[in-house]
Amino acid sequence: MGQGTGGPRFAVLAQVRAYWQGLRHGMALPQRDMIDPRGIAEALESTFLLERVAPGIARFRIAGMHLHDLIGLDVRGMPLSTLFDPAARTRLAERLEAVFTAPAILEMWLEADRGLGRPRLEGRMLVLPLSDAQGHSTLALGCLALAGALGRAPRRFAMMGLMREALSVEQGADAALKPSAGQDTFTPLPALRKVTGISADGPQAPRPKPKLRLVHSRD
Repeated sequence: MGQGTGGPRFAVLAQVRAYWQGLRHGMALPQRDMIDPRGIAEALESTFLLERVAPGIARFRIAGMHLHDLIGLDVRGMPLSTLFDPAARTRLAERLEAVFTAPAILEMWLEADRGLGRPRLEGRMLVLPLSDAQGHSTLALGCLALAGALGRAPRRFAMMGLMREALSVEQGADAALKPSAGQDTFTPLPALRKVTGISADGPQAPRPKPKLRLVHSRD
């Protein structure tokens, strides 16, 4: 998973993840009240806080200015799905629910819709689980890094690929969060538009190989 956040255009994702990792200190998940904006000052405009309100649905409690600019208004109180086109929302709900229930880390490769006044725009989103005051995993720290021209709002994204890292929680006073073996996988998704890859910094979706089969009349 760590390599997924690499690349200079998306360096803020690595900063946010490193900050989240540093807050664990033997806890199952970092707590919401441990988040200090000064610790991620360079990424604040791209950072957001989510609250799970229903299965597969989380709304923005706090959101940086980049998200405001994408939609053209204040996104606080809106669901995360506001940033996605309708075709991606079902898939988002399935993966987002795992962030809170597994728990899991989610990283998504995104591409915005194009049109008049809407040039090429790529995005990379990272969602990291947090615990609330009662110790439940109902919150998440997120970051959306962008590469390209913002253009005319609103901009919404197709999901071009995702990576889910399931996390297992050890019990006891020295509880720590460890990756579960075999759960760190990148899943390329069918492009909703003619896109051959994600970006120079991320995994490329493999092209399917044609399959031929000889058919006889007796088959």
